[in-house]
Amino acid sequence: MIKLYGHELSGNSYKVKLMLALLNLPYEWIKVDLMVGEHKQPQFLALNPFGQVPLLVDGETILADAQAILVYLARQYGNEQWLPLDALSLAKGIRWLSTTAGEIRQGVESARLYHLFKATSINLDRANQKAEYILTQLNNHLCNREWLELNHPTIADVAVFPYVALASDGKIDLTPYPHVLSWIDRVKSFPHFVSMIGIDN
Repeated sequence: MIKLYGHELSGNSYKVKLMLALLNLPYEWIKVDLMVGEHKQPQFLALNPFGQVPLLVDGETILADAQAILVYLARQYGNEQWLPLDALSLAKGIRWLSTTAGEIRQGVESARLYHLFKATSINLDRANQKAEYILTQLNNHLCNREWLELNHPTIADVAVFPYVALASDGKIDLTPYPHVLSWIDRVKSFPHFVSMIGIDN
């Protein structure tokens, strides 16, 4: 059985949980308590030297990084819907994985870390500026489409969803972004959707 190592407050762990649920895949959840530093202990570092969650174990396959895990699950267990392989469709999907690790991480995710986890080393003003920028871009992008790409749900939507939906944890109001709010509701309507702490179901 697939094993997923993660933490219940980790948006990156959650996006893998969500993908597993959408694919209707059974798995074993193994909590890594970030608050007491379990991710930096030798036992976990032996599996992932980066000392980060999530971590997926599928038989002999051990895979870290949420975006990489989404790609693996989509291709190993999904169908062409979640990650098509033609050049343009693949590029469009990967673009949003990069956005997740870039602008979304620097914006809404960093604001959440500052407020929820007291990560005072984060420059909150910069995080708020980045959040406003990417949420404006998302809102404009979604003004005439239901999904981020390809006119149907893909791993792009799964990757971007968690930290955007968790924006209120970072004291970011999504009211100015009505197309983003509508998209969040559409993601929540997925068959087998699962939620997490901080996301209204």
